Formats: sequence, structure tokens, C-alpha cells
Amino acid sequence: MSSFAKFLLRRLLAVPLTLFIITLVLYAGVMLTPPEARVSLYMPPNLSARLTEAQIANLQEQYIQRYHLRDSFAAQYGLWMGSLLSGSWGFSPALEEDVLPALLRRTPVTLELAFYSLLLFIPLGLVSGALAGWRKNSAGDGLLRSLAFLATSVPPFIISIILLVVFYINLRWFLPERISDSLRFSLEAEEYRAFTGFLTFDSLLNGRWDVFVNALQHLAMPVFTLSLAHWATLARITRVSVAGERRKDYVLAAQARGVRKTGLLWRHTFPNTLAPSLTSILLSAASIMTGVFVVEIIFGFNGVSDLITRSMRGIPDAPAALGFSIYASALTLLLTLLLDILLALTDPRVREEISQ
Repeated sequence: MSSFAKFLLRRLLAVPLTLFIITLVLYAGVMLTPPEARVSLYMPPNLSARLTEAQIANLQEQYIQRYHLRDSFAAQYGLWMGSLLSGSWGFSPALEEDVLPALLRRTPVTLELAFYSLLLFIPLGLVSGALAGWRKNSAGDGLLRSLAFLATSVPPFIISIILLVVFYINLRWFLPERISDSLRFSLEAEEYRAFTGFLTFDSLLNGRWDVFVNALQHLAMPVFTLSLAHWATLARITRVSVAGERRKDYVLAAQARGVRKTGLLWRHTFPNTLAPSLTSILLSAASIMTGVFVVEIIFGFNGVSDLITRSMRGIPDAPAALGFSIYASALTLLLTLLLDILLALTDPRVREEISQ
């Protein structure tokens, strides 16, 4: 077996092992709650108005026995993991539906926001950071550092409110929510088919340019808000990498041979700075997927954040909270695995370390 195959096998085995440890800790936290408190998650609401205290206590005991809430930790964890692996992530009383279908139905909304955020900040961050690093201490470099400082200093919810005030309330250029009310009913027509769950993709596949343009107008503000801080981080990392790489001997040698500045930057220097930039991109992707919820709530996008906010109203909804935690953990682990593989494929230093 080759060194890369062994490396890949170790990384693949690390994903389920890490997920096992995460689920173990999560369920241990749930087990801190006594069975009499957890049983309320399985019982119908408003029983106190229909039953006496004795009847409620008797019903609670029946539910405790049915769901094995007094069994050992190992037994309860085994039953819970068996349900997870079979696709049954529990019933959410707050959502009044099973957790896994509720997560999967809302995921395309969050994925669409994340996709266009990545599509915006990755090229902008790489290009602006590379140009600033190549012209270190220039006026453009100073402007980028100032803008990056502002982008990382202002919280996303403040940026969201500013954008709403300027571009929605005053200018009426961009709109909150996912689609305008005038087009919402056309999406429910029989002839309109949802192929991917992305409004922009599905509208093009259905030949609805009006829906496509409207969906982009609604995406503009949340995508800009999500992209801003990640653009600043990527631009800074790329700037530092390019500035450090520019002083190396091979760049000076190429410059002495008469290679043009654009060739020096984009063909010689920039490819050697991609490893730290790639790390930043994938970590940003994980951060966007698990941190998009404030932006979704402010702009009225009913993505995964809708599940979290609805499940936390009133009595905390343990099945929904656990389901979301596992969903976010699995997504982060998969993105981390992708990062490790891409670094091993693109960075000679990582490949050399693997081969040793």
C-alpha cells in the first residue's frame, strides 16, 4: 500500500471515530437530565388540563419504560445510535415532525447561501490579497488592510441591519426573504419542478428567468454579509504568503531573466501560496455552513436556522438540538477531511511528510 493510500485510510477512519466521541459527549450531556424531565419530550402537550396529577405520573412512568429512560448509559446510547444509523433522528415536539427530514428539507436554502458566498469571497480574496502582497506597503495594500480590519471588526448582524436600511428601506434595490410574494405561488405550480432545491438553479432549469433574477436580488445582501469577514481573512492570508514568497531566490532569478511582473506573480509566486489559502477557504466553508444562522434569521431565509430557532421556543427540544449538533459536526468533519486530502494533493511539503 502506498504512503498516500495509508494517509487516506487513516483520515477516513478518523472521521467515524471522531463522530463517535462527539456523539458520546453529546448524549452524556443529555443523560445529566433526570428521566422525569426527559420524558416530557415524548408526551403529548397540555396534559395538565385533561388529566389529574396521578394520571400524569402514571403516564410518565409508561413512557419512561417504553423509551428505556432508566436503562444504563451504554444501553440508552446504543439504542440512540441505532436509531441515528437507521435514519430515525427522533421526533421534534416543537417542529411536530421528524428531525432528519426537517434538516434535509431546509439544507438547500443554507447550501445556496453558502455556495454563492464562496463564489464571491474566494476569487475576490485570492486576487486582492495577491495584488496587495505583491505591492506591499503601497496605497492599495494599505486600503486592503484597512477594509479587512473593518470587515472583521463589525459583527455580521450590524452589517445586515445597515444593508437593510440602505438597500431595502431607502433604495429598494435588494429585498429580504428568499423570493418575492408575487412569484412565490408560481413555485408551487404543478409545472414547476424543484430539481436541486437551489432557486437560482431550478429557475434556470424551468426556464424561469424572472425567478432567477428575483432570487439573485434576494441573495445579494445575505451573501455579501456572509462573505465579508471571510474575504478579509483570505485576503490577509494570501497577502502575507505572496509577500513572503516574493523575496525568495527563484522569484529573483525569474525576474533577472526578464520574466514580466504578471508572469512572476500569477505563474511563479501565486501557485506556491495556495496551501495556506486553501486551508482558509475550507475552514471558511465550514464556518459559513455552521454560522450562517444569524444572517438567515435577519434576512428571512428559512434554512437550517429556522429549525434551531423554532425548536428553542418554550421547552428546549432535545431531539432537534442533538440532530443539529450531529449535522454540524458531520459537515465540519467532512470538510476537514476534504482539506487534508486537497493539501496532500497540492502541497509538496505535505506529500513529503506523508512519504516519510
